[in-house]
Amino acid sequence: MFTTRLIRRLSAVAAGGLLVVGACATDDELAEPRPTVPVVTTVPVEELPTDASADNQTQTNDSAQPGSPLPNGGDGRTDDSAQASRSEGNVLNANIAVEQIMILDEPIDMTAAPGDPMVWIAERGGRVLRVDLAKGEVDETILDISAETIARGEQGLLGIAVSDDWLYANFTDRNGDTQVEAFKREGAALSGERRTILSQSQPYRNHNGGALAIGPDGYLYIALGDGGAANDPFDHGQNSATWLGSILRIEPTPTAAAPYLIPADNPFVADPGTADRVPIGSPEIFLTGVRNPWRFSFDTGTGDLWIADVGQDLYEEVTALLAANGGGVGANLGWRLREGLHEFTGDKPPGNVDPVWEYGRDDGCSVTGGYVYRGSLVPELTGSYLFGDYCTSRLWAVQISSGQVVFRDFGVAVPGGSLASFGQDADGELYTLSLEGPVSRVVAS
Repeated sequence: MFTTRLIRRLSAVAAGGLLVVGACATDDELAEPRPTVPVVTTVPVEELPTDASADNQTQTNDSAQPGSPLPNGGDGRTDDSAQASRSEGNVLNANIAVEQIMILDEPIDMTAAPGDPMVWIAERGGRVLRVDLAKGEVDETILDISAETIARGEQGLLGIAVSDDWLYANFTDRNGDTQVEAFKREGAALSGERRTILSQSQPYRNHNGGALAIGPDGYLYIALGDGGAANDPFDHGQNSATWLGSILRIEPTPTAAAPYLIPADNPFVADPGTADRVPIGSPEIFLTGVRNPWRFSFDTGTGDLWIADVGQDLYEEVTALLAANGGGVGANLGWRLREGLHEFTGDKPPGNVDPVWEYGRDDGCSVTGGYVYRGSLVPELTGSYLFGDYCTSRLWAVQISSGQVVFRDFGVAVPGGSLASFGQDADGELYTLSLEGPVSRVVAS
């Protein structure tokens, strides 16, 4: 999410207004060509226009080179068994608006809780609220760990995920270290039972990651940044022996002797039949090479994994990992050898997967990842990944179709600015969360 340079800028900006850092990106700037991206394959959707207007851009892949092969073709190579046919919209025809619903205290994450018609929203200060979005009201406070964390800089309560039986929370404790804890559910409330699932010491105050998600496989995915400072001084992104700079995948077992189990197909799990070739790396790791993944999500229609990773100096990036090609297991997103599609300190590592989209400092400074839209309010947005930038708070989308990545700038900024996160309700509708307070719904315009 926000970087150290952004925190310095925030101190000079009055709260409550739209935050614009540097030169605001214009439609003409966003229409400039980006480098080609790795070949990606999904089921073809309705043929998209080839004449990009001033507020959209299509990247073709005629000269693109796929990334290094990954297990199960995770580099996005053509796969005839990719996905079953499904209805998709046309992002170039989509028009959206953002309607403010309510104001909270630094809302930072939102999730639909299975079996609960309301949504659960996390505030950075340490509360989890049960919210009635139809009324724009807080029904109750489900959890309050404000005495256990400090909301400063990039720290605090950073992410939540909810299963049938547990609420999982990712937060930095009062020493600044990452804690992932499970809280037992009793319907729409908590029982008071809790268990620490895992802990990670943090060398610096920034780049904590913080996102949590329950994948289509039922496992818990946990994003951890590279540990902070700048330029990844300890090379955590390329060190599979540390959790830092990785996304983890585990099976929580909060009531068992051990707090979690490790999926057998995680990339660094040793195969008992090849004991002489034990993989070098932490078995909890699902993928490596991330700097500060500020939000990742699974497409509820396909299971594809989308990751937004905050860049260092020049490029913000969005990566799509297709479920049909392994979903990214064992992928290396390149940091700190790569920043976006470009060399940072070296060549591409084995298993490298390039982003499908990047943007530079003329367009924003800190990417905020969102979701693939699967709601009904904006049919033309269906199948497109909605995301934005924390600094400009503008909303964008990309759609992958038949080897092309189609980009759309909606010319819309979220109420309050400071776009901290997105939320998705049980119906697939999307919401924006501003760190200044507003919670807003994405609708058709």
